[in-house]
Amino acid sequence: MLSPTRRTFLAIGVLTGALVLSGCTGGGGSGGGSGGGSGGGSASSHENRPDPDLPLRSRAVATTDTLLAGYDAVLAGPGAAQADRLKAFRADLVVHRAALAAGLPDPGASPGTSPGTQPAGTAVKTVAALAAAERQAAGTRLADLDAASPALAKLLAAVSASDALHAAALGDTGPITVPAPAPTASPSTASATPSGPSASGSPGPLPSAAATGLQNALAAEHAAVYGYGVVGAWLPAGPQRQDGYASYAAHQARRDDWQRLLDSGGATPTAAAPGYRLPFQVTSAATAEQLAAHIETQLTAAYADLVAAGTGPLRATAATTLRETALRATHWGADLSALPGLPEQPEQPGASG
Repeated sequence: MLSPTRRTFLAIGVLTGALVLSGCTGGGGSGGGSGGGSGGGSASSHENRPDPDLPLRSRAVATTDTLLAGYDAVLAGPGAAQADRLKAFRADLVVHRAALAAGLPDPGASPGTSPGTQPAGTAVKTVAALAAAERQAAGTRLADLDAASPALAKLLAAVSASDALHAAALGDTGPITVPAPAPTASPSTASATPSGPSASGSPGPLPSAAATGLQNALAAEHAAVYGYGVVGAWLPAGPQRQDGYASYAAHQARRDDWQRLLDSGGATPTAAAPGYRLPFQVTSAATAEQLAAHIETQLTAAYADLVAAGTGPLRATAATTLRETALRATHWGADLSALPGLPEQPEQPGASG
């Protein structure tokens, strides 16, 4: 852990600069189903082409409906424990469903089911079972990640991160397992495997979108490493400082990963700045924790954009890192939105029901 002897600063601009990709990661609510293709072809040919995102969205909505039914069943039980927390998580799921259902022919009039009317086969009766279902869903979301358009991939990664946060908060911190993807009749053109390096750094030129996303993620990691030097200088010895050191080391490792991948892809990695400005003054352990929460929250946006910019192993690694930063953000006290890394969504009807 760094122990600076002079005042050091973390620039908000470096962390939020990773958001520049959000304008080029696909369309709006429907998820850019054509996968970012060029403008060739007639308008009628585009209209007649089926949206390859639709079956992926349908599967994701079905997963969300099963979770909603589980929440309703547990909340309807006598003396439901953690009722306020469960209602808040259910409200997140309503936001998930609305975002995932965008563009579907029949998105459904009302999300979830009435309390106690869960679909056949749903056996969620306890908070522990609900936590396990959320963890399983976090992995299920990622099965279709590479087949999705950039915008839908970004959404799936954010929903998966939120599911993982719910599971952890409800007591299930087991590993997230991604099942094999289901067959898709018309794979998204956005998921075609490009020539270039994978997340493991195999040689080959980086596509320009992936290179830009990696450079922004690297710049954010440089700032995070520097910022955790400030955090560590203020945390007391013991578990807090150990947590700070673990976060610092994780960001060092990810920074090094991106540097190697950019270098192997023929790009010059973004260099760390000489210094960074803090978003607020750090004068205590409490404000140090607030800084750590701020760093991780800003990084969720950088990694959501990298999910959209990448494909294959890079996209999967970006989604995993988005989840990890979201978990660290909540560990340090951040109150993340229903879709970590994405702009705030408007409140959905029935979110508190």
